[in-house]
Amino acid sequence: MPSMVRRALCAASLALAAPLVLAQSGAPIKVGLLLIDSGPFATYAGLMESGAKAAVEILNADGGANGRKFELVIQAHSGTPAAAVAAATKLAQQGGVSLIIGQTQSSHSLALVPKLESLGVLQIDHYAQSNDLMTKSCAPNYFRVNTPDALTTRMMQEFVKTSGAKTWNLISMDYAAGQSFSKSFTELVGSTGGSVQQSLFSPQGTADFGTYITQLSKPTDALVVTLFMSDGQSFAKQSRQFGLFDKYKLVLGNGFATDFQLDVMGDTVLGVYNTLSWTPELPGARNAQFVKEFERIAKRRPFYTDADMMAALETYRAGVVKAGSTDPEKVRKALEGLKIDTLFGNVEMRAADHHLIRQHGMAQVVKGPGGKNVFQMKVVKPGPEIYPPASPECKVS
Repeated sequence: MPSMVRRALCAASLALAAPLVLAQSGAPIKVGLLLIDSGPFATYAGLMESGAKAAVEILNADGGANGRKFELVIQAHSGTPAAAVAAATKLAQQGGVSLIIGQTQSSHSLALVPKLESLGVLQIDHYAQSNDLMTKSCAPNYFRVNTPDALTTRMMQEFVKTSGAKTWNLISMDYAAGQSFSKSFTELVGSTGGSVQQSLFSPQGTADFGTYITQLSKPTDALVVTLFMSDGQSFAKQSRQFGLFDKYKLVLGNGFATDFQLDVMGDTVLGVYNTLSWTPELPGARNAQFVKEFERIAKRRPFYTDADMMAALETYRAGVVKAGSTDPEKVRKALEGLKIDTLFGNVEMRAADHHLIRQHGMAQVVKGPGGKNVFQMKVVKPGPEIYPPASPECKVS
């Protein structure tokens, strides 16, 4: 073949290939969103979806990452760990995602962690709280931006010490985070010279809390409630019928009486203290900008879960930009030890255990403007002050 013909064919091939290369370089970055469509957590799947869509729109309006826009790929499942793994597998193998976020309970994340590398995806968790995910169960492709149980216990420490309460009752959802919290809180109470008299566990999806309330009606000084979503709502409603909270000097919540449940729970939870990592009123220009943009897009106030999801996507974008790629291994390495500008401020993704070292606080349910219940932050502490050191059990490299 004459050299001129070869050069012409080569030029034609390059011309045809160029649009394909450009299309690939500008292709959207697909993010998998896991949602639960049955059981108590299904109640808030719609809020999780609207929060994710708002976060993606905010980031895309800011230019996306490396000239590429983010695109959500949504996969719902029934709410079991096996179903979560199956849904994540579908997102990775059929949905083409490079990141997984969403409604991942601790049991779900614990089941997903060993699968992430083989699936070729990262998970940036903004939902699960189990301490195991920062100790024996941490993994190279797993990162977390929300606050684990260890921080919840740490934030409650001040209240336990200053409350004067010596005897405590606990009721928790019977799954990984509930068990983890109960264990750490019992140790905390013991370290202050107090004791836990009862530690009750209710199955996920409990509708009738009558027998539990009966046991708790022989009260101690204080009560801690670790019941989430519709379980927490049912417990609050039924507790009011028995005047349960009035029998205690102090009621603390862990994932109970959260900001998106206050209207439903009403005055039942007035006065309850809750660990809370974020409110829209926290200072900072970036936080104020997020709240304004979120309200415009989602047509509602953002909750702490929305802030955590936004932080997860901000973290991922920072890793993609630094890596210049969405390749999981490259992004993983880029994220380790990275200082990231988020709505929480400039915070670090700790290299040793892949946890974002960010703030946490305590808030109380009070009457706000217009007679509506709102959270009033009582104390906020920075991440370096409250995070435990990285565990030697954690192996991420």
